[in-house]
Amino acid sequence: MLQSADSVERLITELTRLPGIGRKSAARLAFHILKLTKQEANDLAEAIRVVKEKVGFCSVCCNISETDPCRVCTDPKRRSDVLCVVEEVSDAAAMDKAEGFNGRFHILGGRLSPLNGIGPDDLNIQQLLTRLKPEVTEIILATNPNVEGEATATYLARLLKPLGVKVTRIARGLPVGSDLEYADAVTLTRALEGRQEY
Repeated sequence: MLQSADSVERLITELTRLPGIGRKSAARLAFHILKLTKQEANDLAEAIRVVKEKVGFCSVCCNISETDPCRVCTDPKRRSDVLCVVEEVSDAAAMDKAEGFNGRFHILGGRLSPLNGIGPDDLNIQQLLTRLKPEVTEIILATNPNVEGEATATYLARLLKPLGVKVTRIARGLPVGSDLEYADAVTLTRALEGRQEY
């Protein structure tokens, strides 16, 4: 508890609401903000205010956007026959940065997690089903390679395959720059299963 300045204590408390920010990190950020010029601090506050006012969700893909539909959904250069299903907005941004995908995205808004009470109705699955028009020929499941991500991908594959659309899963294996000796058994097994002819 910072007794010398209530406003700094309030800022620290607000910053601890951010994901992954504990009290020590929040205090470090607060003291950094104190070192900013008044203009820099106002710019930061203004950026947060504008984001909250302007950014919403695309009614088609559920991505964040200042327009509806978003620029990805309306970009005529992107393939409309391939949808890449990801858990979060940050996953779509990462996939887009890789430049190996030129289709469109669908953001689930999370993943199945029965232990946390998150079921199919809590994700944007119904919106995905409404996008299955005849021109959609492939759906790429790009959920994270953990227990909940795999469960979500399995659920979606069982739901989508009977609808006559090709369902694929992103490959899994070793990250570039890593050593075999540090890889876990599941990753090595998946890498062997997904091996390609050299």
